[in-house]
Amino acid sequence: MRPLADVHYEMLDGVLVARLEGEIDMSNADELGAAITARVRSDALALVLDLAAVDYLDSAGIAVLYELRERLRLRGQQIRLVLPADSPVGAALQYADVPRTIGAADTVPAAIADLEG
Repeated sequence: MRPLADVHYEMLDGVLVARLEGEIDMSNADELGAAITARVRSDALALVLDLAAVDYLDSAGIAVLYELRERLRLRGQQIRLVLPADSPVGAALQYADVPRTIGAADTVPAAIADLEG
């Protein structure tokens, strides 16, 4: 059985890029958040979460995004989302005001360029 969501990691210019695919809901959101947090090394400048291939995200997934933001803030690190205009989860995230409060861009390079400092 295939997991609901897959994550692929890559370091780009000191930024950890986590590319998520599939579905994020209450059955896997906490585990996914913990796994991503564990991969962000203390010397990473930031985390970019690429949500372009996420098909579904519920309120538990949205809560994990805010939890990641807070954990990283306490560590002095930043977070940005990659959320293309045609993203299947874009409307839900807009409704929850996630792109404005966390920060989002259309592409990974744009998200990295948007980071402060």
